[in-house]
Amino acid sequence: MPRPRTVSEPDLLDAALAVIERVGPEGATFAAVAAQVGLSASTLVQRFGSKPALMKAALMRGWDRLDDRSAACDAAAPCTPGGAVDLLVALSGGDEDHSFADGLRVLREDFRDPELMRRGERWGRFLAEALGRRLADGSGPRPDLGGLMAAQWQGTTLWWGYTRRRPLKDAVAEALRAWCVALGYDL
Repeated sequence: MPRPRTVSEPDLLDAALAVIERVGPEGATFAAVAAQVGLSASTLVQRFGSKPALMKAALMRGWDRLDDRSAACDAAAPCTPGGAVDLLVALSGGDEDHSFADGLRVLREDFRDPELMRRGERWGRFLAEALGRRLADGSGPRPDLGGLMAAQWQGTTLWWGYTRRRPLKDAVAEALRAWCVALGYDL
C-alpha cells in the first residue's frame, strides 16, 4: 500500500513556483523544492520523474492561479472603461520588490513549451474579452480594443520596471486612464 502524501499537490507546486521565482528556472532543483516543502528530493523525483516535468507542472499551476485571479478580478470590476482600468490595476499585484528580470526568465520557460504557450494564448483571449466587454461601444463588445489595452498594460509594467519611481499600481492606473481618455472614453 502506498504511503499517504504529506504535502498536497497544489501546495507542492506552489512551493516549486516560489523557488522558481526566487532562484530562477536554472536554480529550481529537486533539492531546492524539497527543502522548501520538507520532503526528500528522491520523493519529488518519484512524483515527477524529471526536472522538466516538475517545472511544467509548477508553471501550469501558475497559469491555474492566474486564471482564478483573473476570473475574480473580472467578476469584481464594473463593466465600464473605468472597470477595465480597475481590473488591470488589480492584476498588477503591487509586489514592489518583484524582480522583473526573474519574471522574464520564467516567461522564457512558457515560450519553450507548446502547452504552456497555449495557456498564455488562452489567458490573453480571456483578458481581451473581459476588457472588451468594458470597452463596448454601439456595435457591442470590443475585444480588439481589449487586446490593445492589455498590450498597453504589459508595456506600462515593463517600462515601470526600469524606473520604479512610484508604486506599480499607480503607474498602471495613470497610464491606462490616459489611454482610455485618448480613445475618447469617459472615466
